[in-house]
Amino acid sequence: MHLAYPAVLAVLLFCVGLYGVLARRNAILVLMSVELMLNAVNLNLVAFDVWLRDTLHAGQALTLFTITIAAAEIGIGLSIVLLVHRNRGTADVDKLTDLTDTGTEPGFDSGSASMAPTTDNSVESATDQALPAGGQTA
Repeated sequence: MHLAYPAVLAVLLFCVGLYGVLARRNAILVLMSVELMLNAVNLNLVAFDVWLRDTLHAGQALTLFTITIAAAEIGIGLSIVLLVHRNRGTADVDKLTDLTDTGTEPGFDSGSASMAPTTDNSVESATDQALPAGGQTA
């Protein structure tokens, strides 16, 4: 088999992935496009490993490493996207440019001055009122 066939397929996969990264607005589709690009790299690694007849099979070893990194990347990426979607209500990449917290979370009361619990030291509990001044019971 010629090297041109898998190389052309890898170029096509990489171009489709690059288009997806640049043109898509949904974060999940961007992650899928990055996976396409990584698969194109894996295809090139295996094709060149077979074409060069490497006895150490370094291309296949690097492919396994790349697959491991891609699996970790998609796990972390999806968890971040789901967390952002839960907090902001959208997975649109263009709307997620602001990384600062504006304090407009659901349930946040902007009218209160402090979120700390208030304590009133002037009111004694019922048990403190029942005890004599020495604090000991008879």
